[in-house]
Formats: sequence, structure tokens, C-alpha cells
Amino acid sequence: MSEAVIADTKPVVMELEPGTYYWCSCGRSANQPFCNGAHKGTGFVPLAFEITEKKQVALCNCKHTGNAPFCDGSHAKLA
Repeated sequence: MSEAVIADTKPVVMELEPGTYYWCSCGRSANQPFCNGAHKGTGFVPLAFEITEKKQVALCNCKHTGNAPFCDGSHAKLA
């Protein structure tokens, strides 16, 4: 698998508590935008990221962002 699956064409906006999270980079997780292990055998790996204080974030679901795991608007350019 060389291309990530587009899980959605809009970001997931949510409030996260401080902690370490694992963003799904393959698009196959049933627990979007977080990894559930569905990447096994694809060559993709989850991206670990840390939140240091409670805050609202927009996490990429199209898997084309240049600022993973955060949305950078790349979904607007998808066909």
C-alpha cells in the first residue's frame, strides 16, 4: 500500500486532554483519527504526538496534510 486511504474530506475537531496520542497515517483505522493497528502490513506507522495542555485541535482525516497530525487544509485540494 503506497497511498493512504482518505478517511474523510474534513478534519476531526475535538478537545484533547494532555497526553500522548497516536494518529492514524494509513487511513484504515476504524477509530479515526487515531490508530487501531489496522496499518499492519501496509508499510505505514502511526504518528505519536503529545498534547501538553487541554486544547481544541483539528486532526487531519484526509491523510494529505503537510503538518501531520494537524489539518492544514489539504483536503480542500482533493478531487
